[in-house]
Amino acid sequence: MTRIQDHYVVYRRCGCADAVTGKRLGNRCARLADPAHGSWYFAVQVTDVSGRRQRLRRGGFPTAEAARQAARDLAQSLEAAPVTGYCTVAQWLRYWLSVVEQRIRPTTYKAYRDHVRLFLIPHLGLIPLRRLSRRHVVRMFTAVARRRTRYGKPISAATLERIRATLRAALNEALREDVIRDNPARGLRLPSPCHIHPVVWTPRRVAAWRRTGDRPAVAVWTVEQLAEFLAFVRDDRLFALWWLIALRGLRRAEAAGLRWIDLDTDRRELTIARQLVHTDHGLYPCPPKSASSQRGIALDLDTLRLLHRHERAQRGEEGNGWSPTDPMFTRENGGAVDPDYLSYRFHKLALASGLPPVRLHDLRHGAATLSLAAGADLRVVQGLLGHASIVLTADTYTSVLPQLYHDSARATAQLVLQAARKTTRKVNKARART
Repeated sequence: MTRIQDHYVVYRRCGCADAVTGKRLGNRCARLADPAHGSWYFAVQVTDVSGRRQRLRRGGFPTAEAARQAARDLAQSLEAAPVTGYCTVAQWLRYWLSVVEQRIRPTTYKAYRDHVRLFLIPHLGLIPLRRLSRRHVVRMFTAVARRRTRYGKPISAATLERIRATLRAALNEALREDVIRDNPARGLRLPSPCHIHPVVWTPRRVAAWRRTGDRPAVAVWTVEQLAEFLAFVRDDRLFALWWLIALRGLRRAEAAGLRWIDLDTDRRELTIARQLVHTDHGLYPCPPKSASSQRGIALDLDTLRLLHRHERAQRGEEGNGWSPTDPMFTRENGGAVDPDYLSYRFHKLALASGLPPVRLHDLRHGAATLSLAAGADLRVVQGLLGHASIVLTADTYTSVLPQLYHDSARATAQLVLQAARKTTRKVNKARART
């Protein structure tokens, strides 16, 4: 650890973990002697609005100088941070972002920052924080709802709800600090988001798409279509990754964050212990989306053999530099894959295959559908996807295949017909006795 000034320090850390325990090595990692290994962090002391001192940490910087500059920039921005409730909403939001960053996930922080920059400060920034009222907030959402996205579509109800959640979180912090007495964003009535259910690419939908270009917002492939895609990408470098997402329902960030130490060959199980997200300072490993997302995924023998073949190919590329803590899936240069790159790459492959379009995340929908079609219980599908609530699983990810509807219709008809036959026999016997 190197002390630069009295109020902040910079140091280097990596994501390497103990091969046995799985715990991070921290500054005990022997590879930190290599200047190219790991990334740089800084820690800085700040004063909050109540005068208390707290320590903020940020990381993922490629060099020590980049970490020093970021520390200086943060220290400079905090010098102008509000210390009373007589600041403007913009001042408070900037201060809140600076102190909340280390308490939330990087993806959540990025969403907060974008909402503050694009919506909250432009509409509410000049209003004194203590004078902010529900009327101001309602006017802001009315104006935002009239805006259009870059694709010419109106702002969705789900986006409005997420913006409100950001404002409510920022004002709740001011409420806890006794800066304001009430949260004007609480209890605000907004349009209810429309829940979009996945649909299956049936032959009629495919024909309509080829004729008009119209496509469902969320769609999944049939078993035959998925098999055709997997056959098309058989020689792709990331074939094993597409296979895992399509059959085991991993999120793209979870697949990007997999390491070889997460694979237990004896138990035929893959542990989802982290994910890789894109931040302003590059790719950053962090815990999965929720506690329930940290899970073990059972693997069949074919998937296990596929991963072993992929491992042998990667060992051949990296030679003696290969390590069990290396990413399971890499780019051509050996670096980790960005989740955004996975979406881009999948889009290109799906387009080239000539199949009806689906998103990479739609493969996750399809994995749930395939599991149900194979007879899996809904609780099993919930655990596979890492959902905390079975209601979310049932309501979102169970767009069952058409064959299931036919099976259900046949079973229902058989049940009624069997009962009808029994009733007919009883009636006939009664008539015969009479």
